[in-house]
Amino acid sequence: MSIQRFEVGARIVFADDAALQHVLAGVYESPDRPRCLCCEGGVEMYVARHRQFVLKRMPGSGARHHPECPSYEPDERLSGLGELVGDAVLEPNPGCFELRVNFPWTRVAGKGVPRGEAEETAEVMVARRRMSLRALMHFLFHTAGFDRWSPAMEGKRNQAVLHKYLMEAAEGMTVRGIGLAERLYVPEAFSEAGREEAARRRRAKLAVLHPRDGQSPLALVIGEFKGCEASALGRRIWIKHAPDAPLLVASRTWERIERSFGALLEARHADTGQRVRVVMAALIRARREHTYEVDTASLMLASEHWIPLEGVHELALVNALVQQRRRFVKPLRYDARTAAAFPNVLLLDAGPRPVPLHVLSPFLAGKERECKMRVFRDDPGVWRCTYEDAMPPLPATVEQGQGTRFAAPLAR
Repeated sequence: MSIQRFEVGARIVFADDAALQHVLAGVYESPDRPRCLCCEGGVEMYVARHRQFVLKRMPGSGARHHPECPSYEPDERLSGLGELVGDAVLEPNPGCFELRVNFPWTRVAGKGVPRGEAEETAEVMVARRRMSLRALMHFLFHTAGFDRWSPAMEGKRNQAVLHKYLMEAAEGMTVRGIGLAERLYVPEAFSEAGREEAARRRRAKLAVLHPRDGQSPLALVIGEFKGCEASALGRRIWIKHAPDAPLLVASRTWERIERSFGALLEARHADTGQRVRVVMAALIRARREHTYEVDTASLMLASEHWIPLEGVHELALVNALVQQRRRFVKPLRYDARTAAAFPNVLLLDAGPRPVPLHVLSPFLAGKERECKMRVFRDDPGVWRCTYEDAMPPLPATVEQGQGTRFAAPLAR
């Protein structure tokens, strides 16, 4: 399998070259731009430094890379991200994102809406988009690379990998002026031997929830939903790999969650023959010492390999692509009114351009069905799968020597 190549100064270096760190250190603070040689002429990159030097794509350049290149990123308009970039998602510096959200980081006890006489309007501000909790969860999974798949990732996605890459993605994001990594908790992979140390780190992390000056800070928990049980004061929500830290929620709030996300909760028990996950993003606050209460929650469906899904109707296609060792990206909805206009999957190994794959579910109704049918009318040759019928053959891969052109990162 070929490895990604870069032009750094006058030198050609491979992604797995032992000298790569030394070469990148030499240009880290220089104006020189390394180039990814995935296509003719190359694509400019930049050098970032975290725990080590890494090459990253320049903002807005993802679609210029070859689809099989690990630095490739689809056009933002092929997912719900396109509606948020520039308003809710800002990138003031390469790799640093300022996220504008529609939820607070703090609740203030007893604060109400101020009343008074109407005042003369002095100005009119343009309404700006703000991303929801679901959109933030989608953006984290996208930035961490979980919406992308290559055969090298088989068997390498687990709770430890989820924790590592979601936390790394959060390090480059700020929300309301606060680093997201400061407020994000993703459970570590549970082990009985490391249980006490993991609990100690969790309590230290969530100490940020301690009330101050009448304000109750919020934190964000992301993990796989395990179950919910009744308690004397409401409900206890259990997140996998955090068996000793239930999230408390009022019974009425849980009933609203069930109504809003009923289809996702039912998907865990659907007769698919394949495992699905329900991922929960919950804003929490401290009810009292080391007692965590849900303030806001959103749910997302994911495959066994942590690939986000819009619904069960996408599961057969995604699993077929994994089993056939294909490379693909799963476009995410974010805050778009419907995901029907977007490809259900973008296939990356079938040529110099990504190939959109569409799934038509018989349970799509109204405007969503019409939106998907409009896609088919505009492009009669588009690959499509009607859920009731057998899946048609997938577009063939492009053979390049003994393997594909690029090796993707192993973990993500």
